[in-house]
Amino acid sequence: MKVSGPSAFRSLAYFNFRMWFWGALVSNAGTWMQRLAQNWLVLTELTRHDAAAVGYVSALQFGPQILLLPWTGAVIDSFNRRKILIATQSAMAILAFSLGVLVVSHLAQLWHVYLLAAVQGIVIAFDAPARQTFVADMVGEKDLTNAIALNSTINNVSRMIGPAIAGAVIATLGSGWGFLANGISFAASLGALAAMRPGDLLQQHAKVPSGGLSEGLVNIWTRSELLIAFSMIFLLGTFAMNFPLFISTMSASTFKVGASGFGILTSVMAVGSVAGAILAARLEKPKMPLLVASCCGLGIGLTVAALVPTYASFGVCLVMLGILSQVFLTGANGFVQMSAEPAVRGRVVASMLVAAQGGTVIGAPLIGWIANLAGPRWGIGVGAFSGVLGGTIGGLYLLARHRAAHEEKTGDLDPTTDSSAVEGGSGTQSESAI
Repeated sequence: MKVSGPSAFRSLAYFNFRMWFWGALVSNAGTWMQRLAQNWLVLTELTRHDAAAVGYVSALQFGPQILLLPWTGAVIDSFNRRKILIATQSAMAILAFSLGVLVVSHLAQLWHVYLLAAVQGIVIAFDAPARQTFVADMVGEKDLTNAIALNSTINNVSRMIGPAIAGAVIATLGSGWGFLANGISFAASLGALAAMRPGDLLQQHAKVPSGGLSEGLVNIWTRSELLIAFSMIFLLGTFAMNFPLFISTMSASTFKVGASGFGILTSVMAVGSVAGAILAARLEKPKMPLLVASCCGLGIGLTVAALVPTYASFGVCLVMLGILSQVFLTGANGFVQMSAEPAVRGRVVASMLVAAQGGTVIGAPLIGWIANLAGPRWGIGVGAFSGVLGGTIGGLYLLARHRAAHEEKTGDLDPTTDSSAVEGGSGTQSESAI
């Protein structure tokens, strides 16, 4: 794999991306404060350690991505992404303030959290693909993978800072202030979007491209490497990437630590995630073997995390899981965006986010139910199995591709076999994408 030496932060040379970087750093810290506050509110204040209820909240937040997929990708491909982000970020600020006021006023009930989570999910359905594809508008194709990795670094530095602050805030002032702090933090991202130079952004499409969602799906379906990548993304997103649920249930039920202990574990994992994102930022071009190796590594790491006996050893596992998860997620994001046709990138990315996060609609309640029934360690075990399964699928694909290439090189390939079938109908494109 090639690395780009000392230029791991090269995307910061772009003015617009630099504005985005610092604004998102503050805003995302507030978002992670709200996530911790929301999980803790549901788990310890509105229910009696009901892990399934936490899963339902996650499902409500990510479910709309599936329902709205026919529209979100087309919208992202068709309209000014900067303006879309100004609208979505403003809406999420209002939602954060609304729930914060309810909690501080001691009026919050579980159905309030469910309702606002569902509305937030609708907003996220447009915000998430807009944020992912907006990176290409700021830096272009050349530095896309680097910018995606730095975007992940933003999220994970915030994830390291936000929960630690949130744990202290919840312990001293109450969970409601975590939501209010998040509402205030959106001023940073909105200010950054307002300060950008619109003329430096790449041109957006003037109208909805023909084909709608189907054109994006065809781009995925006819590329075997994209199908395999989506399979791994779906398995990990559905069962293995439920880290807030894993950490909250292990903190509350297994190790019996308070909100501060919960926040520390979340921040500890973020340390590993930052390291993984910076490592991924040095990649010139992510390839399939990287996805397979990191997917298998996650499966093994989750297995160990499910078995370790102490709070401290669980924290060590979270550092390694943070590294592996970010290498996989950043690599998969870059791999998918660089493999997709630019004209349908928004629709392909929206589909990827459905695979990664929309699967939470299935996985989070199921993992929560298993944690309630058999204990949190068994919930983590399901995630571990999904990582091993995803890595096996990817490994078998690489093996089949290697064997097909070897047979073609030695002349053993059946001459009646269409070579495009080996690579999902786009042999030349597929080789360059991987």
